Amino acid sequence: MYDITIIGAGVAGMTATIYARRANKKVLILEGKTYGGQILETEKIENYPAAPHISGQNLAKTIYEQMKEFAPDFRYETATKIEKVNDGYIVETDENKYETKTIIIATGTSYRQLGLPNEKELTGKGISYCATCDGKIYEDKEIAVVGGGNSALYSSLYLSNLAKKVTIIHRRNEFRGDTALLKKLEEKANVVFKLNKIITGLKSENDHLSSIALKTTDSNETEELDISALFVEIGREPNNAIVKELVELDENGYIIADESGKTSNESIFAAGDCRTKTLRQVITASSDGASAANSAISYLNSR
Repeated sequence: MYDITIIGAGVAGMTATIYARRANKKVLILEGKTYGGQILETEKIENYPAAPHISGQNLAKTIYEQMKEFAPDFRYETATKIEKVNDGYIVETDENKYETKTIIIATGTSYRQLGLPNEKELTGKGISYCATCDGKIYEDKEIAVVGGGNSALYSSLYLSNLAKKVTIIHRRNEFRGDTALLKKLEEKANVVFKLNKIITGLKSENDHLSSIALKTTDSNETEELDISALFVEIGREPNNAIVKELVELDENGYIIADESGKTSNESIFAAGDCRTKTLRQVITASSDGASAANSAISYLNSR
C-alpha cells in the first residue's frame, strides 16, 4: 500500500512528490498524458524566480528530473476511479488498481470549447487549443485568437512572431490579462483587435477551417473573417470528475480547498489549478504541491 498517491504530474503534482519522498513516504504518481501540464504550452516564462526567460518545456523537464532523483513510483496511467475502503482508498487506472492511504489531486484543467457546430470536426483542421503546439503550421498565414485572459495574450504574442496577421477576438471591451502583455501586443504591427465580438459560426473548405462569423455583442452587426486557423483560449475547466463524490466542489467544479490543500475529506488533498484559488501561476502550483504534501504527511504522521 502506498502512503500517498498523487494524481497528475504537472508542476503541483511533481512538487508534491518531491516533498513527500523527502519525508520518506511511499509515493505513487499517476499521469495519463505527459509530465509538465499546462506550462508545456508556454514558450517563455518570465515570472518564475531564479529561472528567468525559461521555456515551459525546459522548466517542466528540470522539475521532472529533480523529482525522479527521489525515486517515486511514476506510472503513465490514467486514474479512472477512486473507491473508499476501510484503511484508505483503491485507485483504479486504465491498467491497474492501487491501494493508498491518502490522495493528492493535482489533475489541473482542460480546454474550454466554444460549443459551436463543426468545432469538434474542425479541431486539428484549423481549430487549435495550443498555440505552441500548432502555431508553426500556420507560419505566414492569417489567423485569429479568441479570449481575453493571459492565456489568450500569451498565445497571441507567440503567434505574432510566426503568422502574417493575428486577429484577437474578445467578447468584452477590455482584457482580463496582464497589462504588460497587452502593451507588447499593441506594439505589434501584425496584431489587430476585435473587441465586443463573439464568434457565431465556423465555415470550412476542403475539410479545413476557412472563415469565422462574428457578431457585435451590443448590436446585430455581423461580419465574416477569412482565416487559416483559430486558436481558442477562453479558459479551462477543472478535471475533477474522479473525486466529485468524495470531496466538496464549488459551483464551477473546482475542489474547495484552503492554502494547505485540505479538502472536505481529511485524507484527500488538492493542489494546483484544480482547486479553488485566486491566482493560477507556475509559482502557486509549486506552492500548492508543497502545502498539499505537507498536509498529507502531517495526516499520516498523526495516525
